[in-house]
This record gives sequence, structure tokens and C-alpha cells, in this order.
Amino acid sequence: MITKEGLDALAPYRVKRAIFLAAGFGSRMLPITLNTPKPLIKVKGKRIIETLLDAAVKAEIPEIIIVTGYLGEQFKMLLNKYPNIIFYENKLYNEANNISSAYVIKDKLENAYVLDSDLFLSNPNIIRKYEYHSNYTGKFIEITDDWIIETKNGIITKEKRGGQNGYQMYGIAYCDKQTGQKMNEDIEKVFKMPGGKEYFWEQVMFDVCKKNYKIFVRPCYEGDIIEIDTFNELKEIDKTYDI
Repeated sequence: MITKEGLDALAPYRVKRAIFLAAGFGSRMLPITLNTPKPLIKVKGKRIIETLLDAAVKAEIPEIIIVTGYLGEQFKMLLNKYPNIIFYENKLYNEANNISSAYVIKDKLENAYVLDSDLFLSNPNIIRKYEYHSNYTGKFIEITDDWIIETKNGIITKEKRGGQNGYQMYGIAYCDKQTGQKMNEDIEKVFKMPGGKEYFWEQVMFDVCKKNYKIFVRPCYEGDIIEIDTFNELKEIDKTYDI
């Protein structure tokens, strides 16, 4: 068993909260998202966001925050299973990119996971009770048209659309205390600058203000996380929708 001294040494690395960004339209999943937010769509009998929430509960993360927007009231159904959820509303979800959701919770980013809520998590061990430095999850890929991050010695150096021998981005990040404090300042600065509302929140640390950050890549592997971007992909994964 770990000693009290060991627990005291680990305390600075304890994850304090998990923040779920769940405000978007999910337009590429039409028509199913006309009446249901994408994170609440069931895949093989389980809501997408529940795969992430269950992992956070298993990791004993004490505070759960969900940032809602589109059809936000529907997320209240999750309280039956996860009564400690705290909801924040992003009122600008329909006129800004997801930096607007990060802006809503910018003062909550210390020792926090930030997760896209539309990821079907097959490996719950991706979410951990302790994290030792800021990181962003990616799967190594030889070539892709999708967003990737480039690294040097395990540290993220660049984010770009498409390329070779990089890490395909999955929307699970961890901000340690220092990163969270700096992001609180930089998100506000970027959000309020001309064109700032068009950014994704990750671009604050990977692009616009990257000199301020040291973010490690956290490798994941095939099957750990499933991104379902379109209704056709949903039908391929869950045949009940293929009718």
C-alpha cells in the first residue's frame, strides 16, 4: 500500500477536475443531431459522453464540468447517473468556435482534463487519477489529411492540417497548474483579439501563444478512442442505425 508520505508527494499531481466541451452542433452527424446533441447519441447502447464520464468517475476525479450550448437542457438527464456534474452554458456556441467554450471555464483549467465530448472512449485508462505534466493525446500516423501535431523529444512543436509522421489529434488534453494559469490569461487575450472567436481552443497553446507552453504528447493507440465524425461512420460502428 502507498504510504501517507507517498500520497502527500503525489498530491500536486492529482487531477482536480474534468471539463467536457459539449456545446457544438454536430452538423456532420445530421440528421440524427437535429434533436439530440452529438455527445448524447447512443453507440451500442451507451451515450458517447458516458464513456468519458465513466472513465473520469473510475479515476476518482472529484469535479466534473460540462460546457453546454446546443440543446443544452438535454444534458440534465445525466444528473441521474452523475449527480455531481456542474453545468456551464456557452451562449456564443452558434457564433464562435470552441474557444468560446474554453473562455467560459478559463479560470478552471488548473490540474484539469479538457475533453471533447464526442469521443467514444474504448480504453478508460486514458483518463488517470494523476498526471505529471501538461499533455495532449494523439495517435501516431504516417500520413493523414486530418489535424496532426508534430513533436520533438516528446514535446509538441507544431499543429497543422494534414501531414506525415505526426500524431493525429484526439481531443483529450491535460493542463497542469502552470499551464492552467497561463491559459486563463491567454484564452481571454486571444478570444478578444480581432478574429479570435474563430480559433479552436487548442490553437492558443499550439499556435497563437505557443512560446508560453511546454506540452507533451500523450500517445494513444488504435482502438483506444473512436472518433465518429459523420452519420455514415456511426452506421458502420452501430448497425442499428443502418435501417
